[in-house]
Amino acid sequence: MSTSHIHKKTVFITGSGRGIGRAAALYFAGAAPKMWNIVINSRSRREELLKTEADIKALGADCLALSGDVGSFENVRSMFAQINERFGPVDVLVNNAGIAHLGLFSEMSSEQWDLILNTNLTSVFNCCRHAIPHMVRQKSGKIINISSVWGNVGASCEVAYSAAKGGMNALTRALAKELAPSNIQVNAIACGAIDTEMNQCLSAEDRQALIDEIPACRMGTPREVAELIYDLATGHSYLTGQIITLDGAWI
Repeated sequence: MSTSHIHKKTVFITGSGRGIGRAAALYFAGAAPKMWNIVINSRSRREELLKTEADIKALGADCLALSGDVGSFENVRSMFAQINERFGPVDVLVNNAGIAHLGLFSEMSSEQWDLILNTNLTSVFNCCRHAIPHMVRQKSGKIINISSVWGNVGASCEVAYSAAKGGMNALTRALAKELAPSNIQVNAIACGAIDTEMNQCLSAEDRQALIDEIPACRMGTPREVAELIYDLATGHSYLTGQIITLDGAWI
């Protein structure tokens, strides 16, 4: 067994067929392709997931693409079994899977509520629950949760999304305390307006009005989030339980 194989780590990034998740996966591959096994996931966009897998392999990194809903505990159990069979246990978990819903709370169905909570919050429980036992045994690990400024302050017409991200923030702080004795760091990145497909529903006028509110005078890029994810994944062993806001001083 080669030395490089012994020291190789596995990162699992949920919701990584596009947007921030895709940018993060490509950043890991580009930064140190021989040091990372990269596991990517998408619930339904199989074509985009396979394109991301091909782009990662083109950079020289090993990659496993898994389709499935991380909001389902059984699906996640199956995914971790596949990861273990291919690469071994997960060393870095990036909980990025998420969906948004714009609309009045009074018009929201219970099915929409359940979908948003399952995708944005229950998925974090599911993935952490399967990743943590190995991390505790190894006395090392990184969990990075991709949150939102709306989890910090709440947003009108995004109540379920705000509740899910607020729950993620509380989970991050609590779990960090529980796992700190095992040298496992748990942090969240509360993203502001990031230029992804999730924000492309905005009209040109609404987009400009949003940018006008941001002191940095622009939206963030998926790569900027990816850079911070990688930084947290590869260092800062005393930094844990933090909600790091990345929003250009917007909120």
